[in-house]
Amino acid sequence: MSLDLVVQYLTSQSFLNGAWITLLITLVSLFFGVLAGFIIALAQQVRFAPVRVLTVLYLWLFRGTPVLFQIIFIYNVLPSFDIRFNAFWSGVIALSLNEGAYMAEIIRSGLQSVKKGQRVAGQALGMSRLSILRWIIMPQAARIVLPPMGNQMIGMLKTSALVSVIAVQDLLLVANQTASADFRYFEALTAAGIYYLGLTTIFMMAQGAMESALDPKLRRRRAAGDRGPRAVARRILTSIQTAGGDNVR
Repeated sequence: MSLDLVVQYLTSQSFLNGAWITLLITLVSLFFGVLAGFIIALAQQVRFAPVRVLTVLYLWLFRGTPVLFQIIFIYNVLPSFDIRFNAFWSGVIALSLNEGAYMAEIIRSGLQSVKKGQRVAGQALGMSRLSILRWIIMPQAARIVLPPMGNQMIGMLKTSALVSVIAVQDLLLVANQTASADFRYFEALTAAGIYYLGLTTIFMMAQGAMESALDPKLRRRRAAGDRGPRAVARRILTSIQTAGGDNVR
């Protein structure tokens, strides 16, 4: 093993580009996956039978087949029907549709966790369904769905490596190509693994920050801290300094 070669791979433009493509595919697929999951979760609550049947078929199809199968199908089979996407967007579409199927169940469970009485109370106050969803249901559901959604986000980052089979120049494909050219598989894959670990660490930190921001207990503690003696002393000192500056002027 050559540590110098690992560092060389880590700082090379090809690995940096591969890491960027991996991150871009992950974020774009997550955006469309969450959007699809939210739409499907709302559609599952519609009483119109054909809509519910379509949602069941969607979940059955994309949860019942491997992600790799879906990627290859969209990239290789759809062109037979004159539906063509490049490798990047074929991977994004497949990952988004697959992610949407799992996000739908997560979001649906979060929406259903809010007690029905709160919706009734909102209706009694004259709120529209959209207002009830926005101001009553979503803030409470967000705290419940965020942990599993964060896990899905990290899983998506790792699953994105599958797009290398359709020649998307992501981190894994770059590492494999570099290793095949130099026959230094250990160093190339070690460099790729370091990038993956770095990205997953960033995602986990972002998840933790969002969970803390939505935690009502932590918000109450912070609010109580703002009313504590030290916080009051800081505010008094700040106002004295401000007044002193005004007098000087």
